[in-house]
Amino acid sequence: MTARIGLIGLGTMGAMLALNIAEKGFPIAVWNRTTQVTRDFAAGAGELSSRIVPTESLEELVAAIAKPRAIILMVPAGPAVDQQIEALRPLLDPEDLIIDAGNANFHDTDRRAAAASGYRFLGMGVSGGEEGARHGPSIMGGGAREDWDRVAPVLEAISAKYEGIPCATHMGPGGAGHFVKAVHNGIEYADMQMIAEIYGVMRDGLSMKASAVGEVFSAWNAGPLQSYLVEISAAVAKAVDGEKPMLDVILDKAGQKGTGRWTVIEAQNLSSPIPVIEAAVMARNVSARLDERRRGEAEFGAAPMALPPGAVTVAQLEQAMIAGKILCYAQGFDLIVAAGHEFGWDLPLPAIARVWREGCIIRSSMLNDMATALAENPGRNLMLAPFFAAHLKASVPGLRSVVAAGVAHGLAMPALSQGLAWFDMMRTGRSTANMIQGQRDFFGAHGFERLDQPGTGLHGPWGGHMA
Repeated sequence: MTARIGLIGLGTMGAMLALNIAEKGFPIAVWNRTTQVTRDFAAGAGELSSRIVPTESLEELVAAIAKPRAIILMVPAGPAVDQQIEALRPLLDPEDLIIDAGNANFHDTDRRAAAASGYRFLGMGVSGGEEGARHGPSIMGGGAREDWDRVAPVLEAISAKYEGIPCATHMGPGGAGHFVKAVHNGIEYADMQMIAEIYGVMRDGLSMKASAVGEVFSAWNAGPLQSYLVEISAAVAKAVDGEKPMLDVILDKAGQKGTGRWTVIEAQNLSSPIPVIEAAVMARNVSARLDERRRGEAEFGAAPMALPPGAVTVAQLEQAMIAGKILCYAQGFDLIVAAGHEFGWDLPLPAIARVWREGCIIRSSMLNDMATALAENPGRNLMLAPFFAAHLKASVPGLRSVVAAGVAHGLAMPALSQGLAWFDMMRTGRSTANMIQGQRDFFGAHGFERLDQPGTGLHGPWGGHMA
């Protein structure tokens, strides 16, 4: 049997993706560095084994795939990808296509695409975790359009579907697909952090048991906040270990793989403010400092304090989540716009929102409305789109009440409070940056503009006080 496509790397994600491809009717050749892993995978594939070609060398893998070949790499991001490309390079023909489907830094993808010689290269962001890989992920492609079109029938077939529409789209050249995936992951960090902050208000501020928190999340999942993350948060809160709620026994120390950090770094490079995502990455870093946090509590006393009766309602918490989510996504799409301008990518904003509607971790009902708003006016900040502006006018008062109660009673809400601060700055026609410009001119003669005088490079009357 000749395979339609090949795959290297049969870890959890690679194995699930290979089964998905085979299930959709495409013969696939697979190879893993450890031969026994390949054998075990093929042996355990059941009825799908008839469409799986296990191979025990790279030469055998390449020979098993129909020309022009396409080979998906599912290996750890970083040097392992470069090593695998170098091992494949001498075995490939000029029209053969290597597809990096790992969590690569988009700068690495740009570099690999530019260096591709004697083969073709495609970077592909894949979201949805193990379940998505097996049953339908969200796929974000980056590279030459003709290379995407060649493998699109396979990728669209295995992707998640929203009302029958594949959640797989070409984003642009080079690292565009992996960049969009990084922003997705940054939004994922923020979504998770805001949910955790609201959970903290219910647990510490309202003294609610985990099961009651789960019921609240379940109710919210039937409304505007309907999403995968709210759904699983309800399940996590309701889960028990014997008689103990699982949440009560899980260590409060969150891990990360770096994609959220990459998003924050790139936002700084592009001067594109994403304070909700930045706060979420910061919060994970602080969570890792468990010993220091415990010493801080011993020194200063526990921060979370029960809220007085009526200080915050569950309805206000829902409004806070709605506002925070809109503000976070508005920042994320602004970052995508900034990257498009900087790197010359014509990024399809409505299509990005549509790709995220199913299969990925941040899938939610709001993304359909975001796709509509972005199609109407791609250059407009999402918070100014009529649909979302109306939501913000209704929900920001709840966000403000929740953040105010948190500040007053020691309930940390870094992501929600940063969302509110950004909103207040974005609705202020005259900010306080005039003071900063005066300071900069005083100590460094940087100059400023005046409201009542045209021209730049003007200076204040501080004279010899400038350093």
